[in-house]
Amino acid sequence: MYEEEDYLQLSGIQHFVFCRRQWALIHIEQQWADNLRTVEGEILHEKAHDSYAKEKRNDLIVSRGMPVFSKMMGVNGVCDIVELHKDPKGVRIFGKEGLYKPIPVEYKRGKPKQTEEDVLQLTAQALCLEEMLLCDIPLGYLFYGEINHRVQVNFDEKIRKQVVETFAEMHEVYNRRYTPKVKTGKHCRACSMADICLPKLCKNKSAANYIRVNLAEAER
Repeated sequence: MYEEEDYLQLSGIQHFVFCRRQWALIHIEQQWADNLRTVEGEILHEKAHDSYAKEKRNDLIVSRGMPVFSKMMGVNGVCDIVELHKDPKGVRIFGKEGLYKPIPVEYKRGKPKQTEEDVLQLTAQALCLEEMLLCDIPLGYLFYGEINHRVQVNFDEKIRKQVVETFAEMHEVYNRRYTPKVKTGKHCRACSMADICLPKLCKNKSAANYIRVNLAEAER
């Protein structure tokens, strides 16, 4: 169990899996830079949240911008959308009659990725909802703006375990206040933090080597 003051941002798991250095620059060093992708993503999320509105369609309640947390994982955040489907095997929702099955839906600006960061973020939301509502959530959806389509994600034991282990590693790195070294790759070109991270400089020289080289030159 984590104390509330030790909670990490749930959405940070996508940064951490994409690049541990990017996550540390944002969440430990409190640095941030926008590019076209991040701005378009923010616009899409603003539309999804819609001022924390709720709407009802027959046996479906759509909750936007729902705050969630997990004491077990030590995280909190916001779900873009949680669909509450009326179901006799569901759970009670405060202020609503009947039982409902919650299904998280996360909005992304691009298209489905080969990597896992989106799936891990959505799974983390489901684990928070399960802990808060005392229920089981077998699946959720990722909606991608570029293809205007949602993709179903099944929350199997493997992905659940990976989420828990990833947050444990994030807490360890955060408690050490450690910013990992860069691991350069194609992903660097798409990163909004490239001008802050300076991946080529960080890859070629460490600060200690830089100081030693310059001291040696000064003594000549």
